[in-house]
Amino acid sequence: MDAPSLRELAALAVRDDNARDVLLARVRDMALRYSRVRLGRFGAEDTAQDVAQEVCMAVMTALPTYQERGLPFEAFVYTITSRKLADAQRAAMRGPAPVADVPDGPDDGPSPESVAVMRDDAATAMALMQQLPTQQREILTLRVAVGMSTDETAAALGMSAGAIRVAQHRALTKLRAMIAQAGEGDVA
Repeated sequence: MDAPSLRELAALAVRDDNARDVLLARVRDMALRYSRVRLGRFGAEDTAQDVAQEVCMAVMTALPTYQERGLPFEAFVYTITSRKLADAQRAAMRGPAPVADVPDGPDDGPSPESVAVMRDDAATAMALMQQLPTQQREILTLRVAVGMSTDETAAALGMSAGAIRVAQHRALTKLRAMIAQAGEGDVA
């Protein structure tokens, strides 16, 4: 038996606590994965967790009055997530974030050099992604970074699965050309 769609869960969640719990778990997972990718910087896990929680609260608040407008429920969730991410990014620009306590023992994490290399690679990838059209960038974010299937991405963006595959192919082809042009080598 297939799992119920988010649309079906949303309809049931108003009167069924079990459906509400399942819906919130799936919404939180979607929002968390998307937030982690969109924040794209090291140390952003707390912010991603906070955004996912804010999205769950916003969905629960909006659920009793939610009306389907021809778009999938996933699109509704991603719209809320995008807005909550923008709020979080604005808040981060306003002031410093609190720092965790100083660790007592040695750090078992990656070395400062490897962190710097990862940040540089991530910055290069993000700069290249920013050169793509918005739709192609969103498709790659959802498909590659978040790990959504073609059908899930199509539902979230209100497109057909075939259009998602074509746009993803074009985006990857364009990225490969940009990397080759920058002299970074071949991408398989």
